[in-house]
Amino acid sequence: MLILGIESSCDETAAALVEDGRVVRSSVIAGQRDLHEPFAGVVPEIASRAHVERLLPTVDAALTEAGVTLAAVDAVAVGHRPGLIGSLLVGLAGAKALAWGLGKPLIGVDHVQAHLYAGCLERELPEFPALGLVVSGGHTSLFAVAGPIALTRLGGTIDDALGEAYDKAGAILGLPFPGGPHLDRLAQAGDERAVEFPVSRLAPDSLDFSFSGLKTAMLYAARGVPGGEPAPELTDQRRADLAAGFQRAACRAVILKIERALERTSPTPRALLTGGGVTANSRLRADLGALASRFDLELRLPPLPYCLDNAAMIAGLGYHLFRAGRTDPLSLGACASSAW
Repeated sequence: MLILGIESSCDETAAALVEDGRVVRSSVIAGQRDLHEPFAGVVPEIASRAHVERLLPTVDAALTEAGVTLAAVDAVAVGHRPGLIGSLLVGLAGAKALAWGLGKPLIGVDHVQAHLYAGCLERELPEFPALGLVVSGGHTSLFAVAGPIALTRLGGTIDDALGEAYDKAGAILGLPFPGGPHLDRLAQAGDERAVEFPVSRLAPDSLDFSFSGLKTAMLYAARGVPGGEPAPELTDQRRADLAAGFQRAACRAVILKIERALERTSPTPRALLTGGGVTANSRLRADLGALASRFDLELRLPPLPYCLDNAAMIAGLGYHLFRAGRTDPLSLGACASSAW
């Protein structure tokens, strides 16, 4: 079964063809970084207008890469929640038009849920039950995962998402947009123990996350506490040390909550599914690998191209939704918030 996936939840226009939920025949992404870089953040109006211009050329490119025509498509899957509402509406309108014109089923897919499926592409499904971790610019959540389409939310961020905190910390250090990848690279040259940043724990039994305090600690370490002692000079080495210390504290907070979830979850998870842009972070990937080894978990880290927003994860999960009989009418709406 060949499913066309469409993704437009933020600033990536993506299309993919995935066979039987696993074999990626094509995956094309049209980024918009150049459009948003002057503003040091994604501008929703600019993003949605760019999606209008790029959606159909991206679908055409995905079809060409897969070596098929629209006649070969069995269903159209689209990310319809959560995200920037204008961006979602563009992708959803295009998916509806294609599904209607082809006379094929339409499958609405939750973007957050699809991120957890990214590590299942090109591989057999893992053994369930599993834990799921989504860490991105807009989301930081833990899930109990009974199957590809069966999730229960265990906890999430109460303020900033991890990717957002990374980008803001990068901006504080004067790094280009988006700050997260640049901070990761800068941290390689730093001493993670030179500056001790707080590790968010919240209540002893909490599985929620909080990164606003860590972001504020970075601000004070870089620029000084208002009314207090000035911060040390922000030399290149100081910036690298701050990046390394921030990264250590951020990743430790994530690992701490996964450890808590493993202690509390029954039956014992057999795998750890991960997804979202921050799973491309080198420190987090290493820490997750070490945790999986300690707890004898099968770790599903997405390949780097599938860490970021992409349509292959949408089409892949759409296959399992279709097999479960979960298709949608052409009245399907876009929603800025997640079902989780």
